[in-house]
Amino acid sequence: MRGALNGLRILDLSSVLMGPFATQLMADMGADVIKIEPPAGDTVRGIGPMRNPQMGSNFLHVNRNKRSVVLDLKKPDGLQAFFKLVETADVVVYNIRPQAMLRLGIDYDKLKAINPRIIYAGLYGYSEKGPYAGKPAYDDLIQGVAAVPDLMSRASGGEPRYAPLTLADRTVGLMACNAILAAVIARGPTGEGQSVEVPMFETMAQYVLGEHMAGASYQPPLGPTGYARLLVKERRPYKTTDGYLCVLIYTDKHWATFLELIGQGHLFAQDPRFASIGVRTQHINDLYGMVAQAMATASTDEWMVRLNRADIPCMPMHTVESLLQDPHLWAVGMLQEVEHPTEGAMLEIGVPVSFSATPNLSQQRPGPQLGQHSAEVLREAGLSPQAIDALQQSGATSR
Repeated sequence: MRGALNGLRILDLSSVLMGPFATQLMADMGADVIKIEPPAGDTVRGIGPMRNPQMGSNFLHVNRNKRSVVLDLKKPDGLQAFFKLVETADVVVYNIRPQAMLRLGIDYDKLKAINPRIIYAGLYGYSEKGPYAGKPAYDDLIQGVAAVPDLMSRASGGEPRYAPLTLADRTVGLMACNAILAAVIARGPTGEGQSVEVPMFETMAQYVLGEHMAGASYQPPLGPTGYARLLVKERRPYKTTDGYLCVLIYTDKHWATFLELIGQGHLFAQDPRFASIGVRTQHINDLYGMVAQAMATASTDEWMVRLNRADIPCMPMHTVESLLQDPHLWAVGMLQEVEHPTEGAMLEIGVPVSFSATPNLSQQRPGPQLGQHSAEVLREAGLSPQAIDALQQSGATSR
């Protein structure tokens, strides 16, 4: 099976989540991703439930379709082995601060001299061009500085809190995948690579401000910041008599039909709050409150039947547990039962996109054991058995 990115070789120096998520996206599309790990392994190997040491669930879900090579880049022979791998690579991805990469002796100029085609992609907290350059960054910190907890507080009326997802890591991982593949395309006419910077703060600022700059988009401002519809307290799953239901009543037709359903069809023409989408947005908390009152009068299934018949968008609210039972996810292969060669029976998360001619490779290679492919990859790079043995004896690679 050949994926869309067949032939693209990526050296993945990243760890934890942001970088590994970006590289797994490319691995799932057929890229040969070689995960370079220190002798102790990626720290995320120790996170989450696990059957065997260093094979935690969090690691397995962002490192499939990769080959694991142990190289101690602080040892001269380990670093030289890495440079040998660079000779035939297309991309190097890292997510530590550029200053740390310089201390290791790995920078774009060095790699470009070895391989002019190389794309050197750095994923880190803040652009090197600004005053925050070099500051440490984690998902929580970036959510905070990008105003996500403030938005959570404004919407709920409660204390600021982080979204209970690694929102920044995964968003920046997606941005990095886009940027890396754009650089690969740009290399085509000239054969020359480039350095790519993917900063977390700037990426999340774009994500947040695209909707919530609002009135401050204009100078002088035409109103406050914040997209009102997203920040009202009543924008939430609605409680029914036996659960919760997610309903989005948005267009003129949706509102007119919904008001008919609840026996108040006259309001659409007579109540000025329904006059247009702009006016509705100004009164959206009151209108969503009306929806909440109606939803509380019947069961989730009863409302699903009525709303589907009226072509009003609705879906039941899943818990994480019920999401794992969703029939659609199983039908399209987004959840699959697989047998990992060392970890046994597992549920695997599939690939959400599909191609008609180049299949995704979600089950080609399970999450690797630490250093599982060290000798294999080093042999492919042209190192002799004696050179590989010397690396193993020095502790620069694994046995």
